[in-house]
Amino acid sequence: MTEALIHTADNSGTTAAQAQPGPSAGQASAVDALSPADVEAAVHAIADRSRHAARRMSTANRAWKDRGLRAVGAALQENVQAILAANAMDVQRGKDNGTSKALLDRLTLTETRVAGLVSALENLANLPDPVGNVVRGQTLPNGLRLRQVNVPMGVVAAIYEARPNVTVDIAGLALKSGNAVILRGGSAAEATNQVLVRVLREALESVGLPADAVQTVDQYGRAGANVLMKARGRVDVLIPRGGRDLIQTVVTNSAVPVIETGEGNVHIFIDESADENMAVEILLNAKTQRPSVCNTVETLLVHSGSKVLPAVATALRNAGVRLHVDHRIKAALPGVETEAATDADWGTEYMDLDLAVGMVDSLDEALQHIRTWSTGHTEAILTNHLANAERFIAEVDSAAVIVNASTRFTDGGELGLGAEVGISTQKLHARGPMGLTELTTTKWIVQGEGQVRG
Repeated sequence: MTEALIHTADNSGTTAAQAQPGPSAGQASAVDALSPADVEAAVHAIADRSRHAARRMSTANRAWKDRGLRAVGAALQENVQAILAANAMDVQRGKDNGTSKALLDRLTLTETRVAGLVSALENLANLPDPVGNVVRGQTLPNGLRLRQVNVPMGVVAAIYEARPNVTVDIAGLALKSGNAVILRGGSAAEATNQVLVRVLREALESVGLPADAVQTVDQYGRAGANVLMKARGRVDVLIPRGGRDLIQTVVTNSAVPVIETGEGNVHIFIDESADENMAVEILLNAKTQRPSVCNTVETLLVHSGSKVLPAVATALRNAGVRLHVDHRIKAALPGVETEAATDADWGTEYMDLDLAVGMVDSLDEALQHIRTWSTGHTEAILTNHLANAERFIAEVDSAAVIVNASTRFTDGGELGLGAEVGISTQKLHARGPMGLTELTTTKWIVQGEGQVRG
């Protein structure tokens, strides 16, 4: 069925990317009628084609891969209206099904967001190729020459939800790093992803790269995702991206090695020395610029000696943010509308215009709160005390620690990685925004002249 993702123009001149997205009723019925064994065989066949494509991708030089990235960018621009039409179908279906505002925001593509994807692909093309990079090397006393070099992972699978931008981001990163990718984008973005995958595959073929370097198992639904999670030996690494439930389902059930991306219960601590204007600007940006994403601040901690709270709280309320506060914050804000925070608020990733706000009496207390409630994603401190900044950096155990800037910068594009597969909150292999290098592994190259071990 994956082959059906690629179509040539019919007699009317309609290309695959312009065709009506989504399976026909007959196709959907045929998929529903498949037995578990049939689904397993189909997904394994996709994985086997991906492995063959990965072997070809691993030998592609930088110029060839960069041509592919630019071809994908051009194809997205050429087919933007078809992409947006498919996306409008997904968004409307989401509204009809009562999808939350935050998820709808992530699901929605606009011309501006598609242009951002094209720009990210161009940025990737301009970045150095990680494949072949020498991590370390030496010549041993016996004359053996050693090098540890970056090489592609092979077949990378991604399971995500309501994020059609991830389809392009992951495909672009996989292409540049010499991998093949298998996508499971979920039913919420099904129509959009079908068009995007068609566009991606056609663009790769247009420059002589294997179309099977980008494949999807969306047509097999949850059953296909379950098979993908068990395809150890066919799939080299699996990356989940989404809410806590999706991530934990993949981590718990996968037999394929998983790089865990985490939810973002993100904190900002304002100490007693922080500048008021800076605090207002950073909090507004970190909470309101795009509240549905994982690097949005969810908890604000304010030192009891700080004078900036009234200005920050007023600015946030004027921007429509609902403040869930402890009793000390409430007493300090008699003229500001608030609601009482519960323990659940300190552990909640709202991904909406809500913010938990608490008061602390010291940096120690702030650090203890973060250790208790953080998901290990991003934490920030606003301060004019160098000692406080250095201690915060040293003691906060999260993937990203920020001083005097918005938490929204924890992003692959913003940090110069071109794009990201996700933000890893684990400590093995990759941590933080995962760009090109994080989609490679290493191998040792040992060159000798007849040496034998004594």
